[in-house]
Amino acid sequence: RHGVPCTFFVPGYDAECHPDTVKAIDSAGFEVAAHGYLHEAWDLDPTEESRLLERTDRILQDLLGKRVRGWRSPSGRKTRNTMRVLKALGYDYDSSDKDEDVPYRLRFGTGPDDWIVELPNNTYSLDDFPYFKFSHTPPSEVLSQWQSEFEAVCASDRFFVLTVHPRSGWGSGTAARTAILDRMIAFHVQRGLAVPLSAAE
Repeated sequence: RHGVPCTFFVPGYDAECHPDTVKAIDSAGFEVAAHGYLHEAWDLDPTEESRLLERTDRILQDLLGKRVRGWRSPSGRKTRNTMRVLKALGYDYDSSDKDEDVPYRLRFGTGPDDWIVELPNNTYSLDDFPYFKFSHTPPSEVLSQWQSEFEAVCASDRFFVLTVHPRSGWGSGTAARTAILDRMIAFHVQRGLAVPLSAAE
């Protein structure tokens, strides 16, 4: 409705169970990126980790008929092996780190091609999970926080990544929480600023 693109980070298992939903996301013009297979903690043996990364990539590519460009760790954890596998699969970016507020090249080895673009995300103040799962913050207060962060990010020429979870228990899937997301997107659009708005998990 607002014409704002976003990314849905989708676990491979969810794509297997709900292929029509994932296809509908893609058909609506949104990016579908990888988010683990079973939303695993990612403290895995390298062989098992590689297998799951490749499995999810294959599921999403077969479903959508195009390559997957990005990945976000379900737990925020990853290893050099993770980055090597993603690079070998042709991924352009990772969006798991919380260490910066601008994109950068993440180096994971000593070779000239041992890097991937990192699109860092803010896990706390720009994520619905802590507000709705732990502090049970009212939606109006969450909206105020997001708007304040957005204005500060724009004023300092930083990178704004809003993370929402489309579920009702501790995400933005209830009517009131969806309403503030709608208002946040409108707030973003009204300012006419080319600041990326993403991503849903």
